[in-house]
Amino acid sequence: MINPLDRLERRILRLLQENGRLSNRELAEQIGLSPSPCWRRLKGLEEEGYIQQYTALLDREKLGFSATGFAHVSLENHHQATVAAFDKAIEQWPEVMECYMTSGNYDYMLKIVAVDMTAFERFLSTRLLLLPAIRTVNTSFVLRPKKYTTALPLD
Repeated sequence: MINPLDRLERRILRLLQENGRLSNRELAEQIGLSPSPCWRRLKGLEEEGYIQQYTALLDREKLGFSATGFAHVSLENHHQATVAAFDKAIEQWPEVMECYMTSGNYDYMLKIVAVDMTAFERFLSTRLLLLPAIRTVNTSFVLRPKKYTTALPLD
């Protein structure tokens, strides 16, 4: 698929990925447009869904979330009701920050955060492992993060 965005729109997106709090005036200055056409381009990017939301990235360590892990999940079966029950459950659990349906040995990969390993184990034993849809769960824990970004490679 050919990307329909022009150079200025891609630059707007790159700059906003770095700092979502840039004012329209600051954004316009950095891309070399006056504020009015910059605002129109920005509104177009929002309306067309290129920008899904503006949010703050929080420091999980400062907020007391010292345990991060990944759970590789296999379901008992792939019946619609089983998958729907699993999907509904993980949507309700704030500890599950990300969930991906995957190919390979497991059906899903979950990124889970907790205040410590005790809380992580409690989440596993009182929530995840109690789901009837679950066949197996294998976990891996983050010892030290090496790279984290939310920025897409727009170059």
